[in-house]
Amino acid sequence: MKSFRWLTTILLLLAILASGCANGSSSGKNGKGEKSYDGVTIKIGYQGSGGLFGKIIEEKWFEEEFDKLGVKVEFAQFQSGPPMTEAMASGRLDTAGLGNMPIIAAQAAGIEFKVISQSLEGKNNVAIIVPKDSSIQSVQDLKGKKVAVAKGSNAFNFLYRGLAGAGLAASDLEIIPLQPDEAQPAFETGKVDAWSTWDPTISLNVLQDKARVLADGEQLGVLSPSFYIARKAFADQYPELVTLYLKVLNKALKWENEHWDEALERYAGERNVPSAVIEAIYTRSKGISIPVSDAIIAEQQKTADFQYEIENIRKKIDVSEVFDNSYIEAALKE
Repeated sequence: MKSFRWLTTILLLLAILASGCANGSSSGKNGKGEKSYDGVTIKIGYQGSGGLFGKIIEEKWFEEEFDKLGVKVEFAQFQSGPPMTEAMASGRLDTAGLGNMPIIAAQAAGIEFKVISQSLEGKNNVAIIVPKDSSIQSVQDLKGKKVAVAKGSNAFNFLYRGLAGAGLAASDLEIIPLQPDEAQPAFETGKVDAWSTWDPTISLNVLQDKARVLADGEQLGVLSPSFYIARKAFADQYPELVTLYLKVLNKALKWENEHWDEALERYAGERNVPSAVIEAIYTRSKGISIPVSDAIIAEQQKTADFQYEIENIRKKIDVSEVFDNSYIEAALKE
């Protein structure tokens, strides 16, 4: 009986010790009972150089807020959306801003992420452009022509939906997959006849008399919204950090709206173009960060269904599964 009592006592002590460990460092709490972010780094992806993100990086607005929590910040620059979702799939990226098509392809490929807010309206921020003196006057005239596009991008979806609306198949023309830095010289030297792309490329080429818009989203009735996304595992573990990420973006957008003349001068100087070019870019693609509406989700489903029909994605998906407005709603409340 005595040995049984000793065994009971030992088991009780072990249970108490285990309970203490559960409430210690392994729970992610520090000695003050606050959540610990020791060793946590948020890896933030962005597209292009300069612009609002250039201002954010220069001012260290992300570092300013995340340093308060002991969270490190890393930035990674990309030319288009598909490489961003690939980086997210391998855990090398936690947040990103990108177009509608890359996130559809990513969802179909089983990459786990959440859409946390809408970043562009999508009416005319994507377009097919042709050289200013080109004989091409309609989408139908693209038959037999060479068209550049970044594969898997929102411009890729826009091109294919535009062709379908004009009664053309992809096989009716030569589609050449090129990233923006490759497509620009190909377009300027006549190696391609048209280019399906997004802003600021559209406005930079049009307002410098290098191109004209053949068709944009408003003309074809094809929306190309953009979104901010977060890696699902990161968002589930650190929802407050995803909310903070959106709060910093909101701070940056507020600065841009309240200091537009300064922003305009800055952005024009970065690209060495007249301010009118920058104003045109922002007319087409003014940045936002808002909850995603049911109407936008429905439009996104149309895009996903179309991409499945043309066998560009291998399985039918329900896009509503990846949308989560809780993060942006929390950011806008605080």
